[in-house]
Amino acid sequence: MFRNITLGQYYPGNSVLHRLDPRVKIFGAVVYVAVLFIINNIWGLIFPVSVLAAAIIISGIPLKYMLRGLRGIWVLLIFAVVFNIFSGAGNILWQWWIFRLSDKGILMAVFFSVRLICTVLGTGLLTYTTTPVTLTNGLEKIFSFLKVLHFPAHEIAMMMSIALRFIPILAMEADKIINAQLARGADFETGGVIKRLKGMTPVLIPLFVSAFKRASDLATAMEARCYNSGIERTKLHPLKYEAADKAAYIITAVFLIAAIFIRVMMDIYVVYGRI
Repeated sequence: MFRNITLGQYYPGNSVLHRLDPRVKIFGAVVYVAVLFIINNIWGLIFPVSVLAAAIIISGIPLKYMLRGLRGIWVLLIFAVVFNIFSGAGNILWQWWIFRLSDKGILMAVFFSVRLICTVLGTGLLTYTTTPVTLTNGLEKIFSFLKVLHFPAHEIAMMMSIALRFIPILAMEADKIINAQLARGADFETGGVIKRLKGMTPVLIPLFVSAFKRASDLATAMEARCYNSGIERTKLHPLKYEAADKAAYIITAVFLIAAIFIRVMMDIYVVYGRI
């Protein structure tokens, strides 16, 4: 059930994306999500979807592996489809009671579904191509200018890194607990929603116990190594921009400008009634 969760996992590789500076990839992920919300037309999404497809091909990560990460949002995806498919205006294709299926409703459902999928895959590409340690260093560098305001940049980056590291670990732990409960005759598939939620109690309680135990062991290990977040820490591999990183910044900026241009052109077409 939980073994297919890939969020937060690093996929080893030596592609151009893997070798980029983490600050460039964080900036690219933020810009990509912003572009998805700048584009307000389903036809305009062809551009960011094409860019994402190209990035996945360049990364060398199997598409099947990345699509496994969507299984954690299937409930949200179904809700987005159902909510939008019956809320759009336009030509009514089917109607029953208060439910109306229209052509614009279908387009809205597809639009929001594609946007949600691209958001998950685009941000997931960041963690797939960046190790947690490198990601922590990148976040710390990005927020380092806020140190004059006593902003705990290193602490925030460390917490995010630990959270990402714990996601796949807890997912595997949950899967082991479920298999153990199934071997004891537990049933998680039959019955109504209330019964299934009650049936998850034997899973959630040991999972929380295991999570707190792992957190305690991690804190003990950090204290044993004299970890102190209040001092300036050195890095084994200091971050340094290369030529490829600068080129990636330029490509990302061009991508953002092109998306804004597409949005403006789409709005012009809508105003003049061409779409």
